[in-house]
Amino acid sequence: MKLRSFGLCLTVVALTFLLAGCGCFQQAVRGEKAPPAAPEQKAAAAPEQKQEIAIAPAPAPTVAPAVAIAGLSDVYFAFDKYDIRPGDGDILKKDYNWFSGNAGKVRIEGNCDERGTVEYNLVLGQKRADAAKSFLVNLGVDGSRLDTVSYGKEKPLDPGHNEAAWAKNRRDHFTPLQ
Repeated sequence: MKLRSFGLCLTVVALTFLLAGCGCFQQAVRGEKAPPAAPEQKAAAAPEQKQEIAIAPAPAPTVAPAVAIAGLSDVYFAFDKYDIRPGDGDILKKDYNWFSGNAGKVRIEGNCDERGTVEYNLVLGQKRADAAKSFLVNLGVDGSRLDTVSYGKEKPLDPGHNEAAWAKNRRDHFTPLQ
């Protein structure tokens, strides 16, 4: 009888640890919702044919007055991605020109849309900021002039709850430091 109750207790403890480690359980405890799924893409008509997927252009940047004076532009990211797209690479090349004519330091602020947990978006925002920093360092900017920070979903540019707002919020913002 003791062996049976010990086994039952051991099972309950093991299940508790498994559920506590589950991200869905932790989200539910915090009252957070899971991010909505990314839009589904249609399958190709024939398996041997490749179908090109059109990528929407990055939204027009909303530039704050301080950034417009500094000559630095934001770069935008696809849903759940942190890679620099070719158009955003061109923006970073223009930002590189700012570094050639200025001696100051810059903070790269990684931002995400509202979907996903706080922790997930902080990590994704940091990866986005690090990607822009790596791109600029590869162009020749001294890495000691670049600081990175992630704000995750905490500082949205657009407070809306739709794809247009989310596209504006998935960005790296550049702030000159004094």
